Order: sequence, then C-alpha cells, then structure tokens
Amino acid sequence: MKRLLLLLWRTGRKDLRLLWFALRHPERPGWLLPASVLLALYAISPLSYAVPLLGLVDDMVVVPMALHFMLQMLPGHIVAASGTARRGP
Repeated sequence: MKRLLLLLWRTGRKDLRLLWFALRHPERPGWLLPASVLLALYAISPLSYAVPLLGLVDDMVVVPMALHFMLQMLPGHIVAASGTARRGP
C-alpha cells in the first residue's frame, strides 16, 4: 500500500505542477478552469464519504486518470513552457 501511495504521489505531483502552471498561463484554454473546478468538486463529493470503498477507487484511480487526460489535451506550447514536459510515450 505504501508503494502504491508513493507511486501515485510521484506521478501526480508532476501533473499537479503542470495544472498549476497551465491555470496561471495567459494563453490557457477556456475549458481548463471549469474542468479543473469540476474535477475538484468530484474529488470531494459526498459519495466518497458515504461509500468508503467507492471513494477510495475515485481518489486512487478515476481522479488521477481524469487529471492526466485533461493535461494531455493542453496545447503543446503551454506544456513546453512549463518545463515539466513528459519524456517518452
């Protein structure tokens, strides 16, 4: 379990840094801010607290995958300007 959490932190940290940079970038896409707010609201939804197992699946799988998908849709010049460009496939 500790290894899984460490892996999620290491991969999620880069995504969160890129999201923070993209949100402050003057040429960010118009959809980025509303999508980020919706993802944050989904991550803290009451369902996560009512059904603990489903909340764990949300927090560990669905939210990071949705964040990663959102960041893949960013224009290349924003990703390149952030300095956190991904290497490899």
